[in-house]
Amino acid sequence: MTELRTLGSSDLAVSRLCLGGNVFGWTADATESFAVLDGYTAAGGNFIDTADSYMTRPDNEPGQSERIIGDWLASRGNRDEVVVATKVSNHPDFRGLAPDTIKGAAEASLRRLGTDRIDLYYTHFDDESVPVSDIITALDELVRAGKVRAIAASNISPQRLADSLEFSEREGLARYVALQPHYNLVSRDTYEGERRDLVERAGLGCVPYFALASGFLTGKYRPGKDVDSVRSEPRLAGRYADDERGARVLAALDEVAAARGAAHATVALAWLAQQPTVVAPIASARSTEQLPALLAMHDLTLTAEELRALDAASA
Repeated sequence: MTELRTLGSSDLAVSRLCLGGNVFGWTADATESFAVLDGYTAAGGNFIDTADSYMTRPDNEPGQSERIIGDWLASRGNRDEVVVATKVSNHPDFRGLAPDTIKGAAEASLRRLGTDRIDLYYTHFDDESVPVSDIITALDELVRAGKVRAIAASNISPQRLADSLEFSEREGLARYVALQPHYNLVSRDTYEGERRDLVERAGLGCVPYFALASGFLTGKYRPGKDVDSVRSEPRLAGRYADDERGARVLAALDEVAAARGAAHATVALAWLAQQPTVVAPIASARSTEQLPALLAMHDLTLTAEELRALDAASA
């Protein structure tokens, strides 16, 4: 059984690796998704991340990930053993964070997931046209109704996050327990600094997305190498392949991975898991063959010297 950690000030006990559901219904069909979910939970994982918009692409119907997860939960009868996180604000039918939008989107997510409650409900992208007071009040109503256990935020400015926390505390309403930032070895700037300081002061849990930089930190996307994958697109892993920082990080990963006999993904996740405030990095797998490298994170503790080498490469 993997170690469980409490997420911020909530009563949610989550595994140290959060399984990303963005590939379910996109690059992984229902059968492949079920196999990945089975493998992850069999290894002791209990924390699954999705969103009502996964995956919003021209060739896909948003909400497929939630629907697949819901079908899997129903078929396995394990709802009480799994912490399900989903998000609001980016579904084509529920854009933004107006109170009625939040409530309507939550009901739609509950139907797709086939459950009576969402364990962790994120605001996916902040909507600065809506006062934080309206957003928090709507989320609080969902918590009081028992439809949501805890709330969190992603893609939000430090000021709006601080304002949200202050309003919750002043009014005695539901309070964000976690932040899901874009954070990994090649994308450190937006989190380290003001956001991380606020997360630490407020006692929030950090659950980073793009923990493997859209697959770049697996080591298979390199300059001049053609990889047959949708993740090789310039806006995903491909954007790092010709980047100076990306090259330095790959070189450092090559060295640490070789020395420890570990996969590049394992090392990258271990680095992230050992960063201050991080509770559980999010990583996805489209097949069971990709799971071992992710799960091996639990057994790898990097030395101070290895952490310094990776820090220097990614600075």
